[in-house]
Amino acid sequence: MHDIRAIRDNPQAFDAALARLDLPPVAAQLLSLDETRRARIKAAEDAQAEQNRASKQVGAAKAKGDEAEFERLRALVAETKAQVAAMQAEAADLDRQLRDLLMTIPNLPLDRVPDGASEADNVELRRWGSPRQMDFTPVEHFDIAGVRPGMDFATAAKLSGSRFVVLQGAVARIHRALAQYMLDTHIDHHGLTETWTPVLVLPAMMEGTGQLPKFGDDSYRTTDGWWLIPTSEVTLTNTVNGALLDHADLPRRMVAHSQCFRSEAGSAGRDTAGMLRQHQFEKVEMVSITDADSGLAEHDRMTAQAEAILQGLELPYRTIILCTGDMGFSARITHDIEVWLPGQNSYREISSVSYCGDFQGRRMNARYRPEGGGKPEFVHTLNGSGLAVGRTLIAVLENGQQQDGSVVLPKALHPYLGGCTLLGADGRLA
Repeated sequence: MHDIRAIRDNPQAFDAALARLDLPPVAAQLLSLDETRRARIKAAEDAQAEQNRASKQVGAAKAKGDEAEFERLRALVAETKAQVAAMQAEAADLDRQLRDLLMTIPNLPLDRVPDGASEADNVELRRWGSPRQMDFTPVEHFDIAGVRPGMDFATAAKLSGSRFVVLQGAVARIHRALAQYMLDTHIDHHGLTETWTPVLVLPAMMEGTGQLPKFGDDSYRTTDGWWLIPTSEVTLTNTVNGALLDHADLPRRMVAHSQCFRSEAGSAGRDTAGMLRQHQFEKVEMVSITDADSGLAEHDRMTAQAEAILQGLELPYRTIILCTGDMGFSARITHDIEVWLPGQNSYREISSVSYCGDFQGRRMNARYRPEGGGKPEFVHTLNGSGLAVGRTLIAVLENGQQQDGSVVLPKALHPYLGGCTLLGADGRLA
């Protein structure tokens, strides 16, 4: 959420930043609401002061025995009390209108974010590794012979409908091994704190990270009002919801492995084959809570942590910076990491690492005491996939595939698979 005081100070800059997102100006509407709200608050305060003065005079008139003045003042107090209540109610309603409008406005991009309308305008920052040259035509993950016995879409469709999968046998074990490898790397080498959180949250938690109120169609809601998390960014970030932290407690770096749920609203017809776009999937998510001065350095750190997982798995990738037209609602800047998928002959997203500034901190009312004292400030937040487990499974299978339908597995996974190095064409580990 945005600071109305900053908009008051420079409405032109606010509208100019929205224009970079191809959004219409809204500062005038916000400031009109704000001005009316503040006027009602001031009027209510003045009327309250008048009521207080009259209340004191009522006692004095009664003590003097001046019944006429006593009755006049008592009537004035009653009238003023009703006026105060009405003005306070109007001010509260205007405050809700202002907050509701602010809650629907996306975060503003940093100056370094490239302008653009779509993913075609994203800018590549770097590449790591080279796609393996295969002397046969590679296939997508679900068409690899050794994978077919362990990846059952037909049974999943019977159980739950489209965009679900049942993993079993060796493929399920590789999937589990990948999540464990990611967690161990982030905990043992990157210094993140392992955290386990619920997958059901209250609406206020979805509001805190920006999924609500604008993007409710993208997530699943239960009949009794809980929401299934689209990623553990929601729960990890909201661990500081309403908190006042000491500066010494920052940065707070967390990692969680969780089930995630997305309705994929608006993505009909996209990536319907295979595991690439599912309603239920697993992610290892990184979240950092930091101060106002450390956000960009933390963003680079988190990007490097996600890249390190791919390097450890020997998977070629490229890192890009998203343009203004492709960024998420809460981000000020986002790095996407795209892994090479031979079956699609293209790079596909496997991680997004975003710096949100104080946007989520303000929505959550999460603050910290600055070092050396001073007025509390809102925390700055970051989140990133480290990584999407299912998509990493796809990348491991497609990049390691052999002409006979077997899959050579990355060395980093061997200890997690009992020393096995190969998924055989028969679907067994060897």
